Amino acid sequence: MDAGLLILRLVVGLLIAAHGVQKVSFRLGGNGFEGGTEEFRRDGFRGGRLTALVAGASQIGSGLFLAAGLLTPLAAMAAMGVMTVAGTVKWPKGLWVQNDGYEYPLVLVVVSAVLALTGPGRWSVDHALGVTPWPVWVSVAAVVTGPGSGLLTRVVLRRPVSARS
Repeated sequence: MDAGLLILRLVVGLLIAAHGVQKVSFRLGGNGFEGGTEEFRRDGFRGGRLTALVAGASQIGSGLFLAAGLLTPLAAMAAMGVMTVAGTVKWPKGLWVQNDGYEYPLVLVVVSAVLALTGPGRWSVDHALGVTPWPVWVSVAAVVTGPGSGLLTRVVLRRPVSARS
């Protein structure tokens, strides 16, 4: 089980982190910080550069922490938050990823929730620090707060339709 959790954490965590790198740089096929800023503007967000910076940093940080199994419930909460926001952007296009739908962000939210609830396994920084198992209430709070914060972020940062062009 620990080997499976390690592989899951590494793949999902590093993919989330890499997605964040793309938002703020030209690395890994990204469009640079200005391109990330423009993407958020096109997707109907306020905040421009700050929104792109916070989203990119959240993805990089949560992804690396998940990969390492460090503060796993908090890392999962942050990952669920940013991927919930991504899901809201893709929601109008339907479920399936081939139509640019929300399938992929949904999978990342669910996997992050599972990691918050199961814990990172023995091969993790959390285990090495002796902070596992996390109390159930911490994991449940992370699973509720992550997507909730993503939905709240979308509501607060959404630009009115008339302001988009």
